[in-house]
Amino acid sequence: MTISGVALLYNILQRELLYPSNWPMGSRKFVSKPSEYGIPYSEIKLFTKDNVRLRAFVCKQPIDREAKKRPTIIMFHGNGGNMGHRLPIARIFYLELNYNVILLSYRGYGRSEGTPAEKGLRIDAQTVLDYVSKHEIFKETKIIIYGQSLGGAVAIDLVSKNESKVSALIIENTFLSILIPHLIPKFSFLRYFSFLCWQNWCSENSIQKIKFIPILFLSGTKDEIIPQEHMKGLFELTKTSGGKEWLEFSNGNHNNTNSQPGYFQYIRKFVKQYIDLDEA
Repeated sequence: MTISGVALLYNILQRELLYPSNWPMGSRKFVSKPSEYGIPYSEIKLFTKDNVRLRAFVCKQPIDREAKKRPTIIMFHGNGGNMGHRLPIARIFYLELNYNVILLSYRGYGRSEGTPAEKGLRIDAQTVLDYVSKHEIFKETKIIIYGQSLGGAVAIDLVSKNESKVSALIIENTFLSILIPHLIPKFSFLRYFSFLCWQNWCSENSIQKIKFIPILFLSGTKDEIIPQEHMKGLFELTKTSGGKEWLEFSNGNHNNTNSQPGYFQYIRKFVKQYIDLDEA
């Protein structure tokens, strides 16, 4: 195989490793609906500036005047599955914490069009924030950005460029920068081409640009995919004047941290402490 052929193979492998959008099998076709979890919703189509059609779930609290008093949380999911797989989390945000909830399937995920890549996901995130910021109800609410794993990197990047539009950032089990070289087996010759990595997600740089909103770090100590040192590194790099909170879960791994005792109770406490909500 030629050098150029190996480079092409590496780039294809890189995309497949980072954005396995059809895992679990069928994730590009089958997307659970919020109504299956008792959540009223509307499904909308958003068009990005590069003309990609995205799918999103909008879950607004039923009475408009009450919805305006509650936070609106935008959820960015990890690199596998689609927005439907995050509905058990959305259910708690919506039904127990009484937040408005927005879920997005990135380009190339679920029933959204396009092919996933770092540049495109940045555009997707900006598109959904712009929608929320202009919405007749949500524009009057406190906006929280929530990201898990890859979604944490998406969230950090978005907030670093739109801090004035956002009231808080919550991230779970995410990384300092992309981990492609670590995902390739040590015995594989492809490791010698890791310098070709074009998906970077340099959260370690972006998080330092966040100056004044509060940030909550939720970390599973048994994360088997992203070493906890990445989350600790991001926490140390954060210099926001708005405050930062660290919470770790001794039995939390990469995918079950959100099911650990106290997870949502602490989010509720964090939001109540740092965000001035109109509870009247």
